[in-house]
Amino acid sequence: MRKRTLGPRGPEVSAIGLGCMGMSAFYGATDEPEAVRTIQRALDLGCNFLDTSDMYGPHTNEELVGRAIAGRRDEVFLATKFGIRFEPGDPPRRSIDGSPDYVRSACEGSLKRLGVDRIDLYYQHRVDPKTPIEDTVGAMAELVAEGKVAHLGLSEANAATIRRAHAVHPITAVQTEYSLWTRDVDDEILPTLNELGIALVAYSPLGRGFLSGRFSSPDDLDEGDFRRYGPRFTGENLTRNLALAERVRELAAEKGITAGQLALAWVLHRGEHIVPIPGTKRVSYLEENLAAADVELSDEEVERIADAVPAAAGDRYDEVGMRGVNL
Repeated sequence: MRKRTLGPRGPEVSAIGLGCMGMSAFYGATDEPEAVRTIQRALDLGCNFLDTSDMYGPHTNEELVGRAIAGRRDEVFLATKFGIRFEPGDPPRRSIDGSPDYVRSACEGSLKRLGVDRIDLYYQHRVDPKTPIEDTVGAMAELVAEGKVAHLGLSEANAATIRRAHAVHPITAVQTEYSLWTRDVDDEILPTLNELGIALVAYSPLGRGFLSGRFSSPDDLDEGDFRRYGPRFTGENLTRNLALAERVRELAAEKGITAGQLALAWVLHRGEHIVPIPGTKRVSYLEENLAAADVELSDEEVERIADAVPAAAGDRYDEVGMRGVNL
């Protein structure tokens, strides 16, 4: 598996990582034995960058990842996140917490669930507008000093917040959605990251599976799959986005690869310190995704693909979800 660094002076990781969220939450039916096989197969193939969060489940995904990597800790670059809390209720109430006390308690919980004594990359999952970013990152920096965390990250932060955070302690990576159909980070965030020497970790690089052609209608998805109600997967937006996905498939066929491999290769070729972390629950899809690291695209092809595939119709999340991004 090819390697990349998270920034010019950052740690080395596999060029494509594995997003583990869907193994435990949000994407319908789960299959824990297959999920464990998928994680272990990723390690066998040299994919060492695993991404989870304390809110996936909540908590159960970290426990799953911990079981899967038991005995293989040295093979893993382990990333997890904190900051999204679920309060008891029906349905549970979601809140964002970046307070210093919560930073510490959340980290202790993640270490225990993962069964490790150090988190390689610890992200703030969403920026807390009630807590100055300097206070949150200051508390995260204390975890680095104590050896509980190796590197710090942010998720869904805007350029100004990234700069303020980086002034407190070096930020190694910023995670945000980035793909052929979600390119808004090109305007301000990616130039800021390049200037500061921070990596971009691209989640949902396959458009939540849509660009790979793995489903074409909400009816193709499990009842518990949140995509069934997403703005991009319903109504007129779905019709427009189906045409977009078909264009990706046509371009991929020209190169003799799958649509998903083309979409991942395009993200990889957008910058040497961009690492996509496609999520999957199955070994077969994992192997297909990782093969994209070997797909070569010329600069001309990268531009041609971008010109041929417009931005998606519809927001990434519903109204509530969109309030938590780009803060």
